Amino acid sequence: LFCRLNTNMKMLIGFTVLLLASAAWSQEMPYAEYLEQIQACPKECRCLPSFPNAVYCDSKGLKQIPTIPPYTWYLYLQNNLIDAISEKSFKNATQLRWVNLNRNKITNKGIDKNVFKAMTQLLYLYIEDNLLDEVPSPLPTSLEQLRLSRNKISKIPAGVFNSMENLAMLDLQNNKLEDAAIKENTFKGLKNLIQINLSKNKLKIMPPGLPATIMQLFLDSNSIDKIPDNYFKETPKVSFLRLNYNKLADGGLPKNIFNISTILDLQLSHNQLNHVPHFHPSLEHLHLDHNKITRVNGSDICPMPVGATDDYHDEKTPRLRYLRLDGNEINPPIPMDLMMCFRLLRAVVI
Repeated sequence: LFCRLNTNMKMLIGFTVLLLASAAWSQEMPYAEYLEQIQACPKECRCLPSFPNAVYCDSKGLKQIPTIPPYTWYLYLQNNLIDAISEKSFKNATQLRWVNLNRNKITNKGIDKNVFKAMTQLLYLYIEDNLLDEVPSPLPTSLEQLRLSRNKISKIPAGVFNSMENLAMLDLQNNKLEDAAIKENTFKGLKNLIQINLSKNKLKIMPPGLPATIMQLFLDSNSIDKIPDNYFKETPKVSFLRLNYNKLADGGLPKNIFNISTILDLQLSHNQLNHVPHFHPSLEHLHLDHNKITRVNGSDICPMPVGATDDYHDEKTPRLRYLRLDGNEINPPIPMDLMMCFRLLRAVVI
């Protein structure tokens, strides 16, 4: 009797699961694929019938990656103890778009050679907070975002970014990259890169050979003490530039290095500047806090003669809206000529 009840219970559970699957099935996925996906969900993971393309294996104490179902698009493996990435785990998962491997124990030696290259539809790859000592290679050319922050990366293999024309964001912050790791052709293949983050590394010079498409360049917390003349000529679209926590002094900045019409946000906090650098009228946000600036003269830093325009909507009016000067040796009040020049200012922090 007990065996018969147990058998009946299993049949009932199976039928219930089938009903739930049928109810949650989305017309966007063929029913046969949907059922196969749900049934193939690893026992260590969660697969929601309402979101069948996602597999949640995060925060499970996993030491290895289970076999991933064939129709998985979004794979969450963060917060585990994984130290290796094998091709076997992904042999059926040919449709991956998003893989999150943050906060594991992954090393380069533990990554099978072509495991990522085989993910031909992958768009987002996150391997932050691991134990990598170089950028993984080879990578799929489909990638749009690659996040490798907070590893131990000191090497970028030659040609690793060749043909990666779709990559728009590259995050390498908080690693161990030195100047020798970045060569003139390191980023050559990144023809559509918009943002690169090289903050918190060991750079002493500005990185060479950046793609002309760069709009956001983040170099905080390095040891950069100078910027070569005409450096930004090769990056004519740069709009957001962060160089906080470096060793920049007046002598390391050519006079018009920041006098560029595309720069909207310029951050030079925690450096060794004695004077406000020249900048273009189009600049909107300027961070100069915690330097060695002793005075601010509106007539000196105004990108056009003070009072040259009285029209707030005149295209020639300087666009500066936010100015931060605290942590210097400047005492209030704010000079009147500063306010006369930058009529659009909404906040000045001294």
